Amino acid sequence: MFAYIIRRLLWLPVLLVLISMVTFWLGLYGPGDPVQVMMGLRTNPKIVEQVRQEYGFDKPFLVQYWNYITNALQGNFGYSLVKYQGQRVSDLIAKRLPVTLQLNLVAIVWSVPLGIALGIFAALYRKSWLDVLLRVIVILGISMPIIGLQPVLNFLLSRKHEIGAVTLGPFLPPGGWQGIFAPHIIQPAFILGLGLLAVYTRQTRAAMIQVMNSDYVRTARAKGLKEWTVVMRHALRNAAIPLITIIGFTLAGLFAGSFLVEQFYAIPGVGALAYESLLSKEYYIIMAFTLIAATVYVIVNLLIDIAYAFADPRIRYK
Repeated sequence: MFAYIIRRLLWLPVLLVLISMVTFWLGLYGPGDPVQVMMGLRTNPKIVEQVRQEYGFDKPFLVQYWNYITNALQGNFGYSLVKYQGQRVSDLIAKRLPVTLQLNLVAIVWSVPLGIALGIFAALYRKSWLDVLLRVIVILGISMPIIGLQPVLNFLLSRKHEIGAVTLGPFLPPGGWQGIFAPHIIQPAFILGLGLLAVYTRQTRAAMIQVMNSDYVRTARAKGLKEWTVVMRHALRNAAIPLITIIGFTLAGLFAGSFLVEQFYAIPGVGALAYESLLSKEYYIIMAFTLIAATVYVIVNLLIDIAYAFADPRIRYK
């Protein structure tokens, strides 16, 4: 196990260098010229060339990449070229990251435990009306697009409804950001968590159904153990392998945010920043966002492999 972790840690910088090099190459030589985007299409070509020299875009690729990666290792991902011109990319991300973390954390806290619990009950009462109802909820949760759900929630919860002489609503704000404890977070956190709820319910149900038919579960029941003890101590622990994978990547998604939800609800998170950067061709912001997200996912993937061994002692890495 220890040797396996060491090998993975040694491969980690190699993988990140490859990812960063591809990302830098795509950002630098992809569609559009960073300097031309910053200066405008009608700018004098001589001025564009002068600015390109000042930013070092006229240097060979390896020189530019080396300068970028050495600065990135020190927390300097360059400066915004267009919308936030002159501001440090690291400052922009650091300012918006706490917002995204709080929003996604609320979505995970309400949806993941509930999804696991619903999956357990669906497996225990398989083919009952409860199981059918939960499967319908799962299908709706997975298939319902954000672009269709958000207007419906806004109409129901963020507008006044007059029923005769009675006026109801609005119950929740339509958008904006006032902190993790403000009612503004309820709608976006609900939409973000709905998909997670569906995924965890489905995966937990499938894993539990497979495990509940195992010999060690029948043996535990034959010993006279209580059903809840059999489910939680014997069945759920062995069904946790696929759940660990999903939980790991869900936590990694904390840093990525949600492009559409943050955009629709005017939430100033990193997801909205990435969306704006793609539209305005903010190359340094896009590269920084991709590099940070890739680093997080690679590290989380390693932690998932380690967690497998603790969840199931039968798993051994050579």
